[in-house]
Amino acid sequence: MNGLRNRQEWHYFSILPKADGLLAIVWWILLAMRGLLPALFAIAMGYLVGAVQGEASLALPLSVVGVVFLLLQVLTPVHQAVSSNLGSRTAAYLYDELTVACVEPPGIAHLENPRHANDLTMARDFDLGISGPSLSISMDFIASGLVEFIGGVASALVLAAYAWWAPFLLGGAWLSTHWLLRESGVWRDRNTDEVQNAQRHADYSYRMAVDPPAAKELRLFGLSSWTIDRFREQRRYLHDLRWAATRLRERPVLWSVLIVTSANVLLFWSMASAASDGALPLERMVTFASAAIGCSMIAFGGLSWALDGAAAPAAAVSRLRPAMAQTGSLKPGARDAAGMPAADVKFDDVTFHYPGVAAPVLDHFDLTIPAGSSLAIVGQNGAGKTTLAKLLCRLYDPVSGAIKVDGVDLTDLSITSWRRQVTAVFQDFIRFELTLRENVAPFGAPDDVIMAALAEAGADRLAELDTVLSKAYKGGTDLSGGQWQRIALARTLCAVASGARLVLLDEPTAQLDIRGEAEIFNRILDATREVTTILVSHRFSTVRKADRICVLEHGRVVELGSHEELMALGGRYRTMFELQASRFGEEEEGADLDALD
Repeated sequence: MNGLRNRQEWHYFSILPKADGLLAIVWWILLAMRGLLPALFAIAMGYLVGAVQGEASLALPLSVVGVVFLLLQVLTPVHQAVSSNLGSRTAAYLYDELTVACVEPPGIAHLENPRHANDLTMARDFDLGISGPSLSISMDFIASGLVEFIGGVASALVLAAYAWWAPFLLGGAWLSTHWLLRESGVWRDRNTDEVQNAQRHADYSYRMAVDPPAAKELRLFGLSSWTIDRFREQRRYLHDLRWAATRLRERPVLWSVLIVTSANVLLFWSMASAASDGALPLERMVTFASAAIGCSMIAFGGLSWALDGAAAPAAAVSRLRPAMAQTGSLKPGARDAAGMPAADVKFDDVTFHYPGVAAPVLDHFDLTIPAGSSLAIVGQNGAGKTTLAKLLCRLYDPVSGAIKVDGVDLTDLSITSWRRQVTAVFQDFIRFELTLRENVAPFGAPDDVIMAALAEAGADRLAELDTVLSKAYKGGTDLSGGQWQRIALARTLCAVASGARLVLLDEPTAQLDIRGEAEIFNRILDATREVTTILVSHRFSTVRKADRICVLEHGRVVELGSHEELMALGGRYRTMFELQASRFGEEEEGADLDALD
């Protein structure tokens, strides 16, 4: 029983009543009725032939035949409509479950863990027509396969009225084709890890060709032909893997034909002999012959490729929710974080590495940030700058060591309460296709606070508060990258006005020119003078305005002090500062630096 419950098909059918209980019941009832009708029709036809032979009244036999025939015609389109509706509702349920699985964990390790990559890709794309038909279409194929299998088994059972061995002979022969041809086994072979990886690579190549973000580089670097060749190569490899699985059915075809033919010949020869001897009346002969023909549906029904294609993502979603809940879990904490930090934020011997990566990003890291001060963090790529921001947002917890806020371990604070004290602008900040008001204050704020935040970010003239920031909507407008960055900064400034005490800025002005960045950062420092501000940036002309500058290398602090102190030290910071300054002409650099004073 446990083996059955662990099958993907079991997971799928157990989801149907969760998606829509009433519709699932109707679907199963219609499926059973459609499966039994061919056997009932064979019995009804025998009943009619018997009435004709006996010169009895034909009213009832004809009525029975008519009702069964009518149901055969009517139930199919009705079941198709129910299947389409149930498939759509099941897809919606699975997407809801996937959304919860992705969003519910308080951390983000589950979204960046390679162990979940295949299941996540399959679950995310299953109803988009990329790896197979949508569930609204697949459900009808699934129903048809089960209807034929039930119909074949029901027809075989009718033959038991002829001879006890008849259903075993003919039903068993047709059933053997499933084992010989390994229909379900083939499709399981077509959903191995190797096939799924090939599917991911093929889909990636396809998206590079059709998605707008890659269009400029593909043309600029002459990669159009390379992309097409890569797509064809990956698709060909995927096709070869699937074709190899399909060819598993070739050798047993002759055995299947031989077994099925022999069984049918034996049964029909037996019935013909019984009829010629007078032991089998004509009406029973008609019923049993029709039932024998109906047995063939066993071979064409069952667990179809459509069910395998639908069950795999359903099982993936079932696996993902508990697995991702565990991977993305964090210690909940209970203490209220209101008003923090009031004294300082301290990294105490913190070590951290990402899931699946042995090398630490932060290695016994120590740093104290006084509350109400501004700290700039600089360093080479991979030094751990963005990781610090993720840890402070409690998107991850340290592997060892502790982050302490006013002397309290961050993991002892309520996650929700702490995040109310934190606001951030990341490099890949979110862009809501919502109104300007909702972009600046997703949880709401007075219009005067929103307008003040927009003005401080230099974004007060971009659009009206009720304008949707996307031309995909009526009356909407599109913004440039730099304008979107100003909106993201306004969102942070609005959060500060609403009570946030810690501001994290991870390359917040990367799409602005140096003068625009200097202007914005000066405004941010003025607006966040009373709170703790941490800035990650590669532009030294900006970071020099921070109270202190931290230089990271290999996950550790190598230099810490003000711009003047670090320049006087003549160490790593001064080397990087002068290297960047040398890229500008003396006059331009001087003008840019003067703009900061």
